[in-house]
Amino acid sequence: MTSRSKRPKTALPLAFTEHGALMLSSVLRSDVAIEISIKVTRAFIAIRRSLTTMTLSGKVAQLEQGLKAIRDEMEEILADQNDINELTGAQLDAISTALAELQSDKSRLTAKPRRPIGFNV
Repeated sequence: MTSRSKRPKTALPLAFTEHGALMLSSVLRSDVAIEISIKVTRAFIAIRRSLTTMTLSGKVAQLEQGLKAIRDEMEEILADQNDINELTGAQLDAISTALAELQSDKSRLTAKPRRPIGFNV
């Protein structure tokens, strides 16, 4: 605890921290003081553990929600991609059919022989 002369008059006295309890146990040598400081330290440890587990469980829940959202979004993207793949396959089939028809029509037509390119020697 802080002394009255070292703190502002409007400030309330501070309670012991975990470190303060450990320092107190090293200063006081009676069995009762050591036992009480050990109990206080154990209480601080229990409070810290409970706060940590509460914080971690909240973060785990947030991570699970985020993971579920990502999973849902990926499923939507894959479904859209499957639709696109089916459409693309149909378009590629139509293109290959059209090219085959053009190729057969081209072979039927007789083209004029072209003039050779370059200088005549």
